[in-house]
Amino acid sequence: MRLSWNEIRARAARFSEEWKGVTRERAETQTFYNEFFQIFDIPRRRVASYEEPVKGLGDKRGYIDLFWKGTLLVEHKTTGRDLKKAKIQALDYFPGLKDKELPRYLLLCDFQSFELYDLDEDTEVRFRLADLKDHVEAFGFMIGVQKRTFKDQDPVNIEASELMGKLHDALKESGYDGHDLEQYLVRLLFCLFADDTGIFEPKDILLDFIQNRTSADGSDLGSRLNELFEVLNTPEDKRQKTLDEDLGNFPYVNGALFAERLRTPAFNAAMRLILIEACEFKWEAISPAIFGALFQSVMNKTERRALGAHYTTEKNILKLIQPLFLDGLHEEFARAKALKRGRQQALEALHEKLGQLTFFDPACGCGNFLVIAYRELRALEQEILRVLHDGKDQRIFDVAQLSKVNVDQFYGIEIGEFPARIAEVAMWMMDHIMNNRLGLSFGSNYARIPLRTSPHILHADALEADWAALLPPEKCSYVFGNPPFIGSKFQTAEQRRQVRDIAKLGGSGGTLDFVTAWFLKAGEYVQHGKADIAFVATNSITQGEQVAQLWPLLFQRCKLEIAFAHRTFAWGSDARGVAHVHVVIIGLTRRDREWPEKRLFSYADIKGDPVETRHKALTAYLFDAVNVADRHLVVEERNTPLCEAPKLKTGVQMIDNGILTFTTMEKEEFLRQEPEAEPLFRKYIGGDEYINGFFRWILYLADAEPSFLRQLPLVQERIRQVRQYRLSSSRPSTVRMADYPTQVGVDERLSGPYLVIPNTSSERRDYVPIGWLTPEVVANQKLRILPDADPWIFGLLTSGMHMAWMRAITGRMKSDYMYSVGVVYNTFPWPDITEAQKQKIRALAQAVLDARALYPGATLADLYDPDLMKRELRQAHRALDAAVDKLYRGQAFANDRERVEHLFGLYEKLSSPLTAAPKPIKRKRKKE
Repeated sequence: MRLSWNEIRARAARFSEEWKGVTRERAETQTFYNEFFQIFDIPRRRVASYEEPVKGLGDKRGYIDLFWKGTLLVEHKTTGRDLKKAKIQALDYFPGLKDKELPRYLLLCDFQSFELYDLDEDTEVRFRLADLKDHVEAFGFMIGVQKRTFKDQDPVNIEASELMGKLHDALKESGYDGHDLEQYLVRLLFCLFADDTGIFEPKDILLDFIQNRTSADGSDLGSRLNELFEVLNTPEDKRQKTLDEDLGNFPYVNGALFAERLRTPAFNAAMRLILIEACEFKWEAISPAIFGALFQSVMNKTERRALGAHYTTEKNILKLIQPLFLDGLHEEFARAKALKRGRQQALEALHEKLGQLTFFDPACGCGNFLVIAYRELRALEQEILRVLHDGKDQRIFDVAQLSKVNVDQFYGIEIGEFPARIAEVAMWMMDHIMNNRLGLSFGSNYARIPLRTSPHILHADALEADWAALLPPEKCSYVFGNPPFIGSKFQTAEQRRQVRDIAKLGGSGGTLDFVTAWFLKAGEYVQHGKADIAFVATNSITQGEQVAQLWPLLFQRCKLEIAFAHRTFAWGSDARGVAHVHVVIIGLTRRDREWPEKRLFSYADIKGDPVETRHKALTAYLFDAVNVADRHLVVEERNTPLCEAPKLKTGVQMIDNGILTFTTMEKEEFLRQEPEAEPLFRKYIGGDEYINGFFRWILYLADAEPSFLRQLPLVQERIRQVRQYRLSSSRPSTVRMADYPTQVGVDERLSGPYLVIPNTSSERRDYVPIGWLTPEVVANQKLRILPDADPWIFGLLTSGMHMAWMRAITGRMKSDYMYSVGVVYNTFPWPDITEAQKQKIRALAQAVLDARALYPGATLADLYDPDLMKRELRQAHRALDAAVDKLYRGQAFANDRERVEHLFGLYEKLSSPLTAAPKPIKRKRKKE
């Protein structure tokens, strides 16, 4: 029977009365603590021992007065002795303890004075024996009730997952596998958590049951655990009267968690010890939100090698749910709390509202978004209840009747059965943690056992499932989550079909990322309700060609507007050297219920904290739409320039599988064997080589006489290999090139210096390093090339104006800029310019080149590093920027945002049908 805090306080008062005036240490100490433990209905000898030997500092052996391994260390003194020295003495024991034995709590006592330290939370409570009843909640940890501040990078979450991984591997290697293993692990997870957090009472009865009621060789452990699972699934009044007393101490749990009959696993001694080790772990410390994803990773040894890489930090989850609903609810709470009239009614109405909200994550995985959303909603509810009942005797409340928020307000869809079940358990775990916190606030020992309500987690493919059947859209408040990131090139045929069917773009279905299918399906779903949407997505959906494919569907077909957004930042975990994914967060609302202000969060550093700005409207490129009417404008990829401009091309694509490509060392070795081939080698440069100041070589054979090539057997062998490689291709165009093995791909025969633009460049640079190459150098497909370019064009393209356009609309590789011909160059609005203005730009462009030439030993990477950029070069660029800006308008631009807004206005005019501009690109499916 669960003790109420009122009963515990009454016992504490009786204990204080019985022990007042006692001062002797040795004679009475053990009786004192035996009776102290009975306040909480815990037999002391079951969990703690007296005079535990341990090596202290200097290898001196000492004896801990009372020790509950992993939980509590007590140092007891005669009344009036200095407790400061007692604390020093107690802490001296710590180096001699094993990690799993280290206690979270330290109690110093002299019969009449108590000092309790929470070493994890760095808090302390001091009181006199007579006041024990008023401070007894501080000992809630003895019955599994305690406060815990969860931390994103707390290694305890990883350690717990590794323990589950050991258990998983041992069971799997024994032949216990598949669905039964997954369900078995989820059950054990719940039981381990329950044993430490007050769901099972008294604390550690699971550990006691396994240690003392199963054989050391593990032979009966599987059958005994199955007995336990049956008990947990059976109400107390339906159990056999002859049931084992130890099993009868476990509560009825229900919640469908223990309903299914599973095969009985065969444990051995080693496997039993692994489970005991897991039982001894401090499960109250884990975060259900983070641990769920880590727990899932134990099922895959490859993922486990990077354990910690796959969970989403709480900080990042909050970036989505705070602007979606939490901030608004907290603002409502602040307004209601500040009322002088009608305050009680307003707070009660808000509390009622919290109990009516519904939350839907259609890609919920292990439930981390749902768990954190539930935690935050319960935390807000607790604040409301505290204000509503301030000044009242909180001990008279039935806490179970106070809370209106429950896990059945939360819905999810998950394609994997194992993570779906983890999500359910994680929600129950978080529910129990929040019930504990509410109980502590109102002086009650509160646990929702048996589990009468459950989160609604559907095991299904979200892109095939009927969302409305799970949660009717008119009953849904918020749709949110973190759908899978898979680029169009990496999708399976089935995934591409799903995206194509949902997007309804026709033809090849475009180049949309997999995550966009959730945006579109959510957009259609909310047309029948009033829910707002927020998803994490790859930043590619706000850049490059995807913008023109996706956003007209969201803006026009789904009638949505951007309510808030986070610009590109790093998503994921900092654990164990994990590479970051670069993402955006997009919040969407129906156009007929627009938010009065749109919130935009921008990052100076993708790993730093954002700066928030407020706007009337936001564009798909995540910047302010000064003219609200322009907020739906998207830039469409084009195959010809929007203005009268020279055609930008792509460098040579070598269809040779590296056969004709050489490093300097490889070239020297080749020439050592066939020196006559030296005239055939030409420098070969791509974007990386151009920026970082190195080059490779190719055998350039297009101009070579056949009679000369016939004299070079090693060159002929390379030609033969190229021919064979092309013949083996599945692409007809490559096979056709096999007839011309001495030719590279598309080859511009350049006669003079030509302008080059690297395809990719670091986002740190203020300017993409643009420059010139001479015709004897072959530029590959990683460079854009502009033959016969006038120097004034170099000045325009390297200007801040063009850079601002590029940054706003180009695609990215991670966070690096990808300079696209069709999206950036061909869509750029060129200025009207006179010959005199061209001459001025030429001179300023030459000044940039002259400033570079002052440092002949520096690479472009050196010169354009924002931390290293020389004063002369920066000043030359700024002078050029100012001159180019004046080509567009007389008034100076304050920043890049103003430049982009101006360019978008020009783009809208130039791309209007009335201008008869060239049509945008229409992609055809490539035949393989």
